[in-house]
Amino acid sequence: MQALFNPQLAYPSLVPHQKFSWPIQQAPSLKHVPRHLLFGTNGIQVFRGKHLVNVVSRDTIINPSQVHEKDGLEEEALKVNVIQDQIESIREMLDTIGEGRTNVSAYDTAWVALVPALNGDDLPQFPDSLQWIADNQLPDGSWGDELVFLSYDRLVNTIACIVALRTWNVHHDKSEKGITFMKENIHKLQDENEDHMPCGFEVVFPVLLQKARNLGIDKIPYDAPVIKDIYAARERKLKRIPMDLVHNIPTSLLYSLEGLQDLNWEKLLKLQTPLGSFLTSPASTAFALMKTKDENCFKYLDDIVNEFRGGAPAAYPSDLFARLWAIDRLQRLGISRFFTPQIKDCLDYIYRFWSEDGIFGGRLARFSDVDDSSMGFRFLRLHGYNVTPDVLKQFESNGKFSCFAYQMIESPTPIYNLYRASQVQFPGEKILEEAKEFSYNFLQERLASDNFLDKWVISKYLPDEIKQGLEMPWYASLPRVEAKYYIEHYGGEDDVWISKTLYRMPDISNNRYLELAKMDFNRCQAQHQREWDFLEEWYANCKLQELGISKKDLLLAYFLAAANIFEPERSNVRLAWAKSQIIIRLITFYFTKESKTLEERIDLLSKFRNFNGIGKIKSYKTGQRILDILLKTLDQHSVETLQEYDRDISHQLHYAWETWLSELNDEDLEYNDQAELLHQEYKNLSKLTNKICHQLQEYQNNKVLEMGNRDKGTYGIKYKEIETDMQALVQLVLQESNEIDSNIKQTFLMVAKTCYYMAYFDPETIGYHISKVIFESV
Repeated sequence: MQALFNPQLAYPSLVPHQKFSWPIQQAPSLKHVPRHLLFGTNGIQVFRGKHLVNVVSRDTIINPSQVHEKDGLEEEALKVNVIQDQIESIREMLDTIGEGRTNVSAYDTAWVALVPALNGDDLPQFPDSLQWIADNQLPDGSWGDELVFLSYDRLVNTIACIVALRTWNVHHDKSEKGITFMKENIHKLQDENEDHMPCGFEVVFPVLLQKARNLGIDKIPYDAPVIKDIYAARERKLKRIPMDLVHNIPTSLLYSLEGLQDLNWEKLLKLQTPLGSFLTSPASTAFALMKTKDENCFKYLDDIVNEFRGGAPAAYPSDLFARLWAIDRLQRLGISRFFTPQIKDCLDYIYRFWSEDGIFGGRLARFSDVDDSSMGFRFLRLHGYNVTPDVLKQFESNGKFSCFAYQMIESPTPIYNLYRASQVQFPGEKILEEAKEFSYNFLQERLASDNFLDKWVISKYLPDEIKQGLEMPWYASLPRVEAKYYIEHYGGEDDVWISKTLYRMPDISNNRYLELAKMDFNRCQAQHQREWDFLEEWYANCKLQELGISKKDLLLAYFLAAANIFEPERSNVRLAWAKSQIIIRLITFYFTKESKTLEERIDLLSKFRNFNGIGKIKSYKTGQRILDILLKTLDQHSVETLQEYDRDISHQLHYAWETWLSELNDEDLEYNDQAELLHQEYKNLSKLTNKICHQLQEYQNNKVLEMGNRDKGTYGIKYKEIETDMQALVQLVLQESNEIDSNIKQTFLMVAKTCYYMAYFDPETIGYHISKVIFESV
């Protein structure tokens, strides 16, 4: 007899409860309960039609030992209050995200300050910008990010502010102090890594130096070798992008128009965004206003100056960038469940501006990049929006992907986000296959050379984050494992972003997210540890060691439950999952290994059908003990439900287990066909999930899984059929459907990913994950 692997039995219905609940006597006929319904998630749930019906629902935090000290309760209540306050604070932040919060860029503010009065007066059009420069010089005479010293950033900010002050002949003392800083620090450029060079630096910095020279500023070493190198880099970049192209289609140079000469403004104005800007650059738009006096340019800048009290940010708006990366941080930190409405609003907003060409960091930019487009594609697909990966084709050329056309230096973070996007592939999406191969190899090369310096962000733990992402593909990622690692890798407010200058994005990088993630993780973990104590007692009382079950087996079973379903209020779900796996293992082993005859198996099933299990199963003590454990567990679950909700679910639980036992015994129930659900989509999900998990279990059992040997074009498990089936399952789960609730479909994907995780990682790594998730606080 073949041992059947039934993941829906091992991983019961684990879907969050819906908003409606029917009394037991009004629920649909429970003889049609799907066979995976052995222990409910929130009590007991029944899938009927396209709805998940709650017959019983549990929302309270459970301490399985039923022992609560008064002081412990008070401490727990205090923690919950602190967590709730932090949640409300973040909700307010997300609700008011607007154009994307950011800080003022001295560089962009200087270009705005350079705009002369549009009426012809010899005055600045934006005097408040000039005042901002005067008020925000750093003690060393420079302008730029106060906490992070990057020569590129400090020098380009400082020369721009010097030029603005000298142009209007104000605050001579401040410009002199800035000139001294330039003279003493310009040589540091030669020691900076090119990977950290801000966007367009080699184009705009020489222009500002020339402006300074034209203003008679003679204390700056204009002929220093490092300056000559920058001029040479400027020429190389400009040769890469034909000027005819710049005038006719949106390119990255629209972000740095202030660094160009001999422009045809009549043509360029046709490339303006509907907001009046060129891409999202205040500096570039300020230069355009100087040259054209365009009303839309003026309105864009005037709105910015009013909002930022004289200043101008490095990019505006950053609405799409802020929303996408905020969602990413919340999800990876394991706290997204607190912000479901806010995340839905953000994704609806992003989808409103999604196009067949992808997106940029700010809406309506008429330009796109692989970073924002990859992140947008990934999250929209994961949340069921209708998007196609064809948006990524424009970033590919000859098998290589770039952040955007004519990019000179590729950086890790855009390619990493491309790699992450490539993993949510549907069957037949060749562009994602190509993206996966290229991005994986690119990142592995960076890993081998220990070079993770990035053009777009300065983050202390970026190398660890990317390394972990390569070691744990999406198919093998479990939510709590991912959260624990990302809590360790998330830089919070210390992360600094790079555009033409350094800038901050508090919607993305802040300590509120990190503090909430840590508090939530520790609170969940404390509940998990209490549940583990309870399971250890259950283990001892049932004398499972005598039946061949080790504590390690039990801990693994519980870990898989807690790593997927970690919320404190879902204690009964985790315990049901863990116990189910252990009992399934006992019964499967008994049926396939210990029992020699069909008579013994039929006898066990017959006793189970008697429901109370009273009496001996002839002389087969092992079978009697296993049956006792199963029936006691079912009775305990039924009694708890009856006591709390005055509803008897014992017959439904009994029927679901009887169905599975009959299948394991190769016996067809006479009413078995009636137990099948009518929806074909549900059948397809069930069949495909079983197939995937069965194949993965065979790999695991037969030790044919290839670990750590990733040849070109392969990723982890080297079995094409499993990869193809996973893609098909992802498509079934993520594509919009009116037949089955998306939460139910997500359950199938969770089951498959759990099986993939078990097959992908070796026991030592899994043990390490168990320690991190269950026992190590943050």
